[in-house]
Amino acid sequence: MHLLWLALIVLAIVALVRLSFGRGARGFRGLEEDRALAILRERFARGEIDKAEFEERKRDLGA
Repeated sequence: MHLLWLALIVLAIVALVRLSFGRGARGFRGLEEDRALAILRERFARGEIDKAEFEERKRDLGA
């Protein structure tokens, strides 16, 4: 029983460390892509780019 508690504590610490660095399962690359897609959506919403350009750049991002 003590071993189970120890395993849960270790898993909780690992999860907290990963969340505190903002990496999650995708790593820093995923965060950069999320930010890039958010910027792309903002530009489309403001009318800076048209739908065709939005779709092309979204495809380039792999989203």
